[in-house]
Amino acid sequence: MVLLTTKFVQRASLFVSFGGLVTTIITTFLPLWKTMNSDLNEMENWYEGLWHMCIYTEEVGIHCKAFESFLALPLDTLASRVLMCISIATGFLGVAAAFFGLQGVEIGTGRERMKRTLLILGGVFIVVSGITTLAPVSLMAYIMVVKFWDENLPDVMPRWEYGEAMFSAWFAGLLLVVGGAFLFVAVCMGDHEAKLQSKILSRNQEQRSRTRHYRKTEII
Repeated sequence: MVLLTTKFVQRASLFVSFGGLVTTIITTFLPLWKTMNSDLNEMENWYEGLWHMCIYTEEVGIHCKAFESFLALPLDTLASRVLMCISIATGFLGVAAAFFGLQGVEIGTGRERMKRTLLILGGVFIVVSGITTLAPVSLMAYIMVVKFWDENLPDVMPRWEYGEAMFSAWFAGLLLVVGGAFLFVAVCMGDHEAKLQSKILSRNQEQRSRTRHYRKTEII
């Protein structure tokens, strides 16, 4: 297809990656990773994120409180917080590197090898960002399922369930992985176009040399 040019794939991949990065940043600070509702008091809902715990009641509304101690956090919450921060950092580096490696960006014009290296580096960072987004949310989901079906806990005790932020994190991680993977596709497309251009140039040079040779023989 005509639309699937190297330039288009580069920009589409960067757009998808940037969307995944923005979604990751928003999801990291949302207090909606876990939700819990007690059957004894249906008017009260609990929400927990990586940084805050919130309670919602119809009388007061929503009230949030940040976790006071970093070391007192549960292991899954602590690991998820660290991994999400790594995801934001690597995603930002990947998007920045890929932006400067795009065709048409004036910085580094004429240095195709450097631009290619920036695109590859950006793709690696973005894929790592996607993996470090998918890993913590999948870990928390697994632990939540194990605790939800734990037979040692009484049935009356409320249990944590999936919050909206977990689905948002899965979506963000998928966007980052897809965006980073298509940056590699764009690099391969650029290499293929460069080979075709070099072949065309070599053929043109051969034709020019042949025509010059023929002209010389005609003059002689």
